[in-house]
Amino acid sequence: MKRVFLRVPALIAAAALLFGCGKSTDSEFASGTQEKGILSASAGQVAGVPNGSLLTPYAAARIADQVSFGPTSALTAELTKKGLEAWITDQYALPVSLMNAPEWVINFDTMDLVTYMKAQRYVEESFYGLLFVAPDQLRLRVAWALYSFIPVSAVKVQPYTAVEHVNLLQRHAFGNYRSFLKELSIHPAMGFYLDNNQNRPTSSECPNCAPNENYARELLQLFTLGVVKLNLDGTTIRDSKGKPIETYDQEDVEALAKALTGWRFAPSATKLPSSNWLNAGYLMEPEPWRHAHDWNAKLILGVNFPAGRDAAKELDAVVDALMNHPNIAPFVSLRLIQQLVTSDPSPAYIARVGQIFRNNGSGVAGDMKAVIRAVLLDPEARRGDAMVASNTAEFGKFREPLLWYTAAARGLGCKKPLLDPEGMVVSPTQTALTPQTVFGFYLPTDRAPGSNLLAPEQKLLNTEELTRRLGGWPLSLLTQAPSVNNEVGCQIDELGRILERSPKEFTDALNVRYFRGVMPPLLRSSIMDLAARTTWGTPRQKALTLVQFALSSPSFGVMK
Repeated sequence: MKRVFLRVPALIAAAALLFGCGKSTDSEFASGTQEKGILSASAGQVAGVPNGSLLTPYAAARIADQVSFGPTSALTAELTKKGLEAWITDQYALPVSLMNAPEWVINFDTMDLVTYMKAQRYVEESFYGLLFVAPDQLRLRVAWALYSFIPVSAVKVQPYTAVEHVNLLQRHAFGNYRSFLKELSIHPAMGFYLDNNQNRPTSSECPNCAPNENYARELLQLFTLGVVKLNLDGTTIRDSKGKPIETYDQEDVEALAKALTGWRFAPSATKLPSSNWLNAGYLMEPEPWRHAHDWNAKLILGVNFPAGRDAAKELDAVVDALMNHPNIAPFVSLRLIQQLVTSDPSPAYIARVGQIFRNNGSGVAGDMKAVIRAVLLDPEARRGDAMVASNTAEFGKFREPLLWYTAAARGLGCKKPLLDPEGMVVSPTQTALTPQTVFGFYLPTDRAPGSNLLAPEQKLLNTEELTRRLGGWPLSLLTQAPSVNNEVGCQIDELGRILERSPKEFTDALNVRYFRGVMPPLLRSSIMDLAARTTWGTPRQKALTLVQFALSSPSFGVMK
């Protein structure tokens, strides 16, 4: 029998124990608090759909958690009126939000720490700025899903290179996975990050050259197929003795590396500064020197690669072999479902999405628009829209630090990332764009301790992260560093005014904005009690403390 993984970590449980102690005219934050009884804060159920709407506000807010970086009143209202299918169609039609790096981010002296930190800060501000306010939230959320298992880390690459990798993911989030793999393989960000720019065959003309297997290995293991063969539903294929059958072997890796030899960074018409020597804004191109590529015959994943093909033709053949492999559909489907909906989807859910990955209904494989629709419209994804308790106990996902931070900030109406007293960008413990390894922030196969259930995000709920949430950081910066945060747009003064008028009205506002109108009764009464008994601080400080208290609860920390 499966064991439930959505347990409350020790520090959050401690916060939960605290709960046992003991009509708005303001603009956006309180909007929806008097939604004609549609939201029931205590019964755990949702009443009928409002007139002229396709979704209940509860269902719309739940969907917003899956398709954006945090619900806002505007987004939930839009989903309520349009319905999910029409909203997805409209998202597909929006122009792509890209990160635009100014010249001083592209070109700077890498030996100057001040200019480097300035460029790095710009990248962080721009990235969070997109997550907070860009209209194409679904595209961004899918791009972040891709980044979770196909990262290029700013730990190794320069700021502009990190920008271009994000832009690559944005451009291909609604495209075709085949096209994405091809461009990924010759994108300078990945070429530098996993060293394929150094991939050359050993030959008599270049005896000191050697194939570099880094990109080839991760392309197989992390980006497309995984290490064991899979059924369409994501379950492991085993031999007669019950041992998992490996997807590829070392010979496949070596042959793939040889097939990917012979690519170089695009040359520039002018001398490039040290910060941009790889010409990050342009795709790599085949090296003109013939001996930079391995022209011999190869066998990769059981596919024969005849001799005499150049680097470009071999790349096409590599991508075809990967797209035709039976593993890629369940492999990618699981990761998209985990990122958007639930950490431990059923095999049937994976199989349904995987089938669409293999064939969108028109004979096309890898159609990301069709796959995303399949992920979000699947009965398993939508089962919880009608009632809070309608999902199984295993369903859901922990709010990883970045999603916790963006949801908290978007719920407050923030338009820009928060800044510390020195004016530096505040990041969650899961600092965006800087995973420490190519494995990303966690593995999709990470499981909850003592359980067989997948719960990769739980790995990030460490002591530091939980202490931050319980200790009031980073929202406390809105009162600790008001001079540098008065331009980020957070509606803190409005919160204070609502709290001064009525603890109940304040709790109603939190309930709608962060808890889909179904805040647990114990949490609700605890917030109202603390609001009435807390006398220290300004209304602004008091309101933020109560917000942080509410968002430290398991009810917000787990997306169901």
